[in-house]
Amino acid sequence: MVIQGGPHRSVMLREAVDLIRPPHGGVLVDATVGTGGHTEALLEAVGPEGKVYGIDRDPGALDFSRHRLARFGQRFVAIHGDYRDLAALLLDEDVQAVDGVLADLGISSLQLDDPGRGFAFRLDGPLDMRLDRESGPTATDLLATLPEKELAEILYKFGEERRARPVARAIIRERSQRPIRTTRHLAELVERVMGPRSRRYRIHPATRTFQALRIAVNHELEGLNRLITEAVPLLRQDARLVVISFHSLEDRTIKHTFRSLAERCTCPPKLPVCGCGRENFIRIVTPRPLRPTTRETEENVRSRSARLRAAEKL
Repeated sequence: MVIQGGPHRSVMLREAVDLIRPPHGGVLVDATVGTGGHTEALLEAVGPEGKVYGIDRDPGALDFSRHRLARFGQRFVAIHGDYRDLAALLLDEDVQAVDGVLADLGISSLQLDDPGRGFAFRLDGPLDMRLDRESGPTATDLLATLPEKELAEILYKFGEERRARPVARAIIRERSQRPIRTTRHLAELVERVMGPRSRRYRIHPATRTFQALRIAVNHELEGLNRLITEAVPLLRQDARLVVISFHSLEDRTIKHTFRSLAERCTCPPKLPVCGCGRENFIRIVTPRPLRPTTRETEENVRSRSARLRAAEKL
């Protein structure tokens, strides 16, 4: 995540690398390579004998990271794909075990600062919002086809928008007059619904609506538990999985999935060995999510919502 209009800054970079504990010569996975900031740090940490596989749904991000990380040669392997298919993607590369997995669920500056992507309301452009522009419906498609009730549910659930129903109602009215195809059109529509008082808020009144649509378009929450459950079997013993999220629903999903893998055993605590046959798969390294330092949030305002959780393979 980055300051609007500023250079890309990888969130909680040092904390993520320190928690993964990359072994010299190890094999790591960056499941959301983006512009390659975390990937670069991981490649430097594993040394000249190590390797990092970088996965991303966005072909543009992969092209950017290939250029940025060209100095590492074949030690960086870029893979176009969805982190939900982590096991299959790595199997295609003949990788069956790794020394750590990192996933940063944020949107990069490469995407935010491109008007053609439709992620940011501050830049006028088509309402696309797809991370992979080669597949799936756009935000414009959702706004044109979804019924009012479903739109309101998306805005409330994924954007935590308290005025989800009035916004959804306004979208239905507007689209009956003309299609909602641009970021500016949608942002101005939401701003009218919120009224002049909303301009005094800390965030733009359309922020939650744009967030909700992006999550819905890319099915971002649907694959999180699958990412974790596919990553854990790939980890070598004592290797770690680190996930950085930016939304309360993401963090909740990560927390609950970690717990389901860490608290499988139902035996009494004093039993020396597991007798129920449901041994725990992981140890939770961060009982509470780590947050960015005050200095980082001051330098990079978009990092303020970040939460980092880590787990270790038993």
